[in-house]
Amino acid sequence: MIPVNEPLLKGNELKYVSECVNTAWISSAGKFITEFEEKWASYCGMKHGISVCNGTVALELAVEILDLPKGSEIILPSFTIISCAQAITKAGCVPVVVDCESDTWCMDVKQVENLISENTKAIMPVHIYGHPVNMDPILELAQKHGLFVIEDAAEVHGAEYKKRKCGGLGNISCFSFFANKIITTGEGGMILTSNDAWAEKLKYYRNLCFKKEPRFVHDEIGHNYRFTNIQAALGLAQLERIEKIVERKRTMALKYNTGLAELPLQIPVERSWAKNVYWMYGIVINESCGLSGKRLGALLVDKGIGTRPFFWGIHEQPVFRKAGLFKDVSLPVTERIARRGLYLPSGQAITDEQIEYVVKQVRLALE
Repeated sequence: MIPVNEPLLKGNELKYVSECVNTAWISSAGKFITEFEEKWASYCGMKHGISVCNGTVALELAVEILDLPKGSEIILPSFTIISCAQAITKAGCVPVVVDCESDTWCMDVKQVENLISENTKAIMPVHIYGHPVNMDPILELAQKHGLFVIEDAAEVHGAEYKKRKCGGLGNISCFSFFANKIITTGEGGMILTSNDAWAEKLKYYRNLCFKKEPRFVHDEIGHNYRFTNIQAALGLAQLERIEKIVERKRTMALKYNTGLAELPLQIPVERSWAKNVYWMYGIVINESCGLSGKRLGALLVDKGIGTRPFFWGIHEQPVFRKAGLFKDVSLPVTERIARRGLYLPSGQAITDEQIEYVVKQVRLALE
């Protein structure tokens, strides 16, 4: 089976992790945590990095730190993972969703302004599958209406919007370092901000609101969202070679683009202002060919090729519908690509020969 994603740990990962073990610095303190936080923040153009145990809690803390009134609305794309909306509802806020663009699959920024109300307090742009959101209109609306911008950059390590790194564009940004991400720490995440007060409070909240003195007396309820030195060692080793990793991801995408040309499907795009890192190589099958994304995925699995379906729209999630959200909301682009989209093996460990085999099997299924 060609896995849909397999990490490639070929740098200093073993050396740095061995140092953690040999020195017994294996928990939530150590030099690798500090270095990874500082260097990741600097790489993305932010002042502070606050590491956490996964990308989901990064989003939750990012919303929590804004201290929004209950019932506040946050606008986000429906086409994204449930973690984004979950972070909003856990804070007692209301997710308000927009459709995505048919080519980039990122949020359709033209739909945002019409949804801004007196209760709107933030916008959460989510960069999708390696391609940035068109951020300037979002930032302009945020400034015009006094809104926060919570940037979900989990899928765009190294991607750029108008020569600026994604994750360095909003007031606060969130990353995931899950096993399938461009940089992986197995599990893990990070919040970036240039707001000094937020950074201190985020560190406080992630560590059960411990004070220096007296240590076991707490003034607030916090969380145990700590990150380990071992995880940071893995991440730092990959950050050292991120430009080579991104170059490889872009080369893989080019091979897929060439091999899948002129088939009845949509392949990823790259807008003129974007640097796409092709975190996952997604395709959307045309209605004319008579196959759903699910059916093509099943055919490829039979040939030893792992795939994953596209995200299911937030507005169609049963858990939110049962809660009374998104009644009568219809978002045609999200609904179409959720049913007709899937992504192909995209991990760093995939070989050119494996890409050629995947292309061959997709062509056989669709031609």
